[in-house]
Amino acid sequence: MTDSEQAAGATRPAAIFWDMDGTLTNSEPLWEQATFHLSETLGRRLTPTERLATVGATFEDTLAICADKAGVVLQPGDTEKYRRLMFDYVKSLFVEHLEIFPGIPELLSELKELGVPMMVTTNTERYVADSAIAALGRHYFVDTICGDEVPRGKPAPDMYAEAARRVGALPQDCLVFEDSAAGMRAAVAAGCTVIALPEGDHVAVPEEATVITELRGTQHRHLDGASAADVHDWYNRLRAL
Repeated sequence: MTDSEQAAGATRPAAIFWDMDGTLTNSEPLWEQATFHLSETLGRRLTPTERLATVGATFEDTLAICADKAGVVLQPGDTEKYRRLMFDYVKSLFVEHLEIFPGIPELLSELKELGVPMMVTTNTERYVADSAIAALGRHYFVDTICGDEVPRGKPAPDMYAEAARRVGALPQDCLVFEDSAAGMRAAVAAGCTVIALPEGDHVAVPEEATVITELRGTQHRHLDGASAADVHDWYNRLRAL
C-alpha cells in the first residue's frame, strides 16, 4: 500500500475471488451452445428465455431444467450419463473457441505483483474448468475451487465461505467479481463485497451487489483497461457505503 493510501485510511481486500465463465472468460456463449445441445438430446430445445435460468447454475440444476421442459423423468444413472455428454461437448468447444476477456491478463498480473491473494471460484466442475484455468494462467491464483468440490454450488454461499477459509480471511474482507445472478447471490450470502459484471439488463443483480457501470461509468460494462489501483479504489468506496 502506498503512503497516500495509508494516509487516506484505504485498505485492500484480504483476497479477491473470481468467477470464471462470463467474468474472466467469454465462455458463456459456449455454455449456451452446450446447454441447447443437452436440451435437444433430452428431446426439446430450451427457448432462449428458458436457458437464462441455467446461467451460473450447477449441472444438476441445469439438467433438471432441461428434463422438466422436455417432460423427461430422469432415471438412475442419467445424471452421470448426461454430465459426461455435456462436459465433453463443452471441452471440445473450449479447445477451439475459449476467449479470455480483454484486459484480464494485465489486471491479474498487476494484482499478483502487488501480493493480492486471488482464487478462481467457479460452479464449473473440475473436469471442464481445469483447461480454462490453465488458459488463464494458474500461476495467478493461490487456489481454485470448482462446483463439484463444495457441498452446494452457487447460489449457496458454500464456495465463497470455503474460499475465505482457505486464505485465512473473513468473507466480509474479501472482494468478489461475478457475472451471474446465482454467483452474486452466493457471494452476497457469504458476506463478501460483490462487484457485478452482468451480461445485460436481464440479469437480476442483488441489491447488495454493485454493478461495474456504477463504478466506472456506463461505457464500461467489463474490466478492460482497469488497473489494480481501480480495484482497490472500488473496494474502499463500497466498504465505505
